[in-house]
Amino acid sequence: MARIKDSNTTQTIQVQIQAIDSQEHSLPSTNPIKVQGPNTQSETRTAGLFFRKLFQNLFYLHIFLITILIIFFTIHGLLSTAHTHRFRPRKWYPPLLASTACAGIVAFSWQWITHCNPAKAIKAAFWLGPLLTCGVGVLLVAIGSAGSLAAAAVALVSALIQSLYSCWVNPRFDHAIKVLSVSTAFPPAKTTFLVILSIITCTLYSSFLVVGIGGTTATGTSLDVLFILVILLSLAWTMHVIKNTLQVTISRVKYMNFACGIDFDTRVAFCDTIKHSIGSVYVGSALVPVLGLIRGSARAMSLVSGDADEFMFSCANCYSGVASRLVTYGNRWGFVHVGVYNKGFVQASMDTWGIFGRVGLKPLINSDLTSSFCFLCGVAGGAVCTLVGGSWTLVVHKAYATEVSIYAFLIGYFMVRSEHVSITKNYSNVKNLKKRLTSILMLSCRLGLPWRGRKLVFLHTLLLMQRTQRALGLARLSQIAFKSYSDIELSRSRNPIY
Repeated sequence: MARIKDSNTTQTIQVQIQAIDSQEHSLPSTNPIKVQGPNTQSETRTAGLFFRKLFQNLFYLHIFLITILIIFFTIHGLLSTAHTHRFRPRKWYPPLLASTACAGIVAFSWQWITHCNPAKAIKAAFWLGPLLTCGVGVLLVAIGSAGSLAAAAVALVSALIQSLYSCWVNPRFDHAIKVLSVSTAFPPAKTTFLVILSIITCTLYSSFLVVGIGGTTATGTSLDVLFILVILLSLAWTMHVIKNTLQVTISRVKYMNFACGIDFDTRVAFCDTIKHSIGSVYVGSALVPVLGLIRGSARAMSLVSGDADEFMFSCANCYSGVASRLVTYGNRWGFVHVGVYNKGFVQASMDTWGIFGRVGLKPLINSDLTSSFCFLCGVAGGAVCTLVGGSWTLVVHKAYATEVSIYAFLIGYFMVRSEHVSITKNYSNVKNLKKRLTSILMLSCRLGLPWRGRKLVFLHTLLLMQRTQRALGLARLSQIAFKSYSDIELSRSRNPIY
């Protein structure tokens, strides 16, 4: 009976491999479930190339215009300061530049701690984030201005919410630590070089923007707030571009090692990303923060509303449905397919989210703590920078303390978030077979499969990895393995002898 079971299992897997292989030969970069005609493929590819080029040109244009704007306002601000003495650059620039340097140090420290001890890194992020945010609130209260008191209220409420959230997710720390340990156990070669290079780039660019913000503040015009907002938006977009460029690079290297056993040169992968995939990175860096904010607000609204029938919550379900639909077209997991298959970002997001839906991983995605970990790392880093810059400014010139504290927090947050690239959505290891399959087994446990189901999924994935000579990704292997398990259970229910 065992031989019959094994032979039937092998036949099931072989049939599914042949079906997927035929689909990939006919449609190499489209969803394997939805068959599209040649015209649809051509139109989709043309639209994707158009948006890649559009966002690529927009990014370069915005960098050029921001550079011109900052140079102009810096010169104009220095000239106006020499005549009016309203702005004091010696008391405004040093605290903020020191906060920028501190952000670089904190970013590298978080990466180092996460790599050396993921367990301590997760616990530190979830407990230091609320504590440091509370410290920022106390600092803003000490400043005493109207703006600082409003910001202090936001900081204290945020610290309370973070504390409650940390207590709520405390039982899930062990699973998050396992996932993080598997993901960071064997980083690709020369990852440290890329991280240090990105930290230096972020620090220099942030310092350049700080100079521009100071020059804009010194001019004293009615459009200062608008220009500063434009500079901060440039900071956010550029930091996301740097983070996602590294994420696409790391995804490509890890996939080549996982699927083919090739130690792909990280520098070559980085150059390939800049040459072939940078347009998709620009698109994703603009879409993901916006769609992520919409999805996060929808989930928060759903939690608050519950089953209430009040009028103010009547649109919660509708808003949640719209947010769930939008995340299909732009999610951070799409960057993995951008790096692996060089797809357009929207198509990559749709394919990745479709795979998650077909293998039943969406509940796991919603309960994943690695995203919260990265967010709280950014919050903690921003809070440290705020405490450094705000305290310094409070001592030397109290009038500048509020704005310097806010700018320092934003710079610290984006710099620390931009460096968490080795913890990306890689639920697999890339050095040995045991580590590669550990993530599959953990996903099976998380989905609540019985022990027999976990063992079958584990063995099926192992068999697939041994039998497939082509480069099938982890998500595709998981799809086949879970489908095999479902088919076998269906056959068992129909034929008890099986």
